Amino acid sequence: LFPGVRQAQWLTKTKLVEGLPPAVQGILDSPAHGLQELEERAKHAVSHARLWDTAEVAPRREQYCPVLFENLIHICRLMSGRYPSLSKRMLARDCRIAATWERESILLQVRGLSGILMNSMTPIPPVASKEEILATKEHVLETFYPIAPTIDLQEVNVYKELNDTGQCFGDGYPYSHPHTLFFLESANVRTNRFRPEQLRAKMLMFAFGNALAKAKELHGNDPKVLEQPVVVQSIGTDGQLFQFMVFQLNTTDLVSNDGIKNLVWIDSDQNLYEKAQCVPEVKKGVVTKPAGISGFQPDTFKKFLALYLHGTV
Repeated sequence: LFPGVRQAQWLTKTKLVEGLPPAVQGILDSPAHGLQELEERAKHAVSHARLWDTAEVAPRREQYCPVLFENLIHICRLMSGRYPSLSKRMLARDCRIAATWERESILLQVRGLSGILMNSMTPIPPVASKEEILATKEHVLETFYPIAPTIDLQEVNVYKELNDTGQCFGDGYPYSHPHTLFFLESANVRTNRFRPEQLRAKMLMFAFGNALAKAKELHGNDPKVLEQPVVVQSIGTDGQLFQFMVFQLNTTDLVSNDGIKNLVWIDSDQNLYEKAQCVPEVKKGVVTKPAGISGFQPDTFKKFLALYLHGTV
């Protein structure tokens, strides 16, 4: 998506709110959850991924980015001792999503690999109140005139309008509610990775696609304002910089610009650490920069953990 999130907002009929929603911020701000107790583990997780996991002098992004993700997820799972319902989650990889909708007179479809998808036995409760949802009626979606809002989208012949929450799930799958999508931009060559703005647009489109497919599975294909909105989260990272997103599908009536809009909260460009010095820098026999992680940002890790806990605490 060339214009990034602004284009994704139009395509999904969504209003953007900067920052994290109060439900997630409340988890961050509450000392009762003990997030600070895991800060040191998170710092070790970064060191393990960047410094200790390989014999190479400097590990490649395609190696350390997935390792860092696995390390952070492992730390999150430690919270299941305090919150047993966290055990009712499942990570699914290489699942395909398909969702189809009409926007103005254009038939649109998001389809493809859905990143790493964490599913839950229970849905995330709505994060916006009914009053906040009603207030979206007044929001005016940005247009791109004279540029078409579908610029740079791939045009294909659609023979079947699919709405599928995941081809790797069968009937009766107990972890049937999408919770959080994880996108790892781990390509070592920068030009092969999504830029942060394009990554956020991708995150929004796939969070919307998962929410729309789930809503149609639950409520049918007729366009409507949902009595129970569907919430899907998304986290994207290149192994250092993190993007956090919470999407709430309020309506499947997407043809017109009028009426209720969907909502997305985005917390952008959060560094987990500033630099990883893989080997010490030595000048004239003196170590000027020792090996190690500098500028570790515990708040970024806490946001990752808070989104993991969201819907449970």
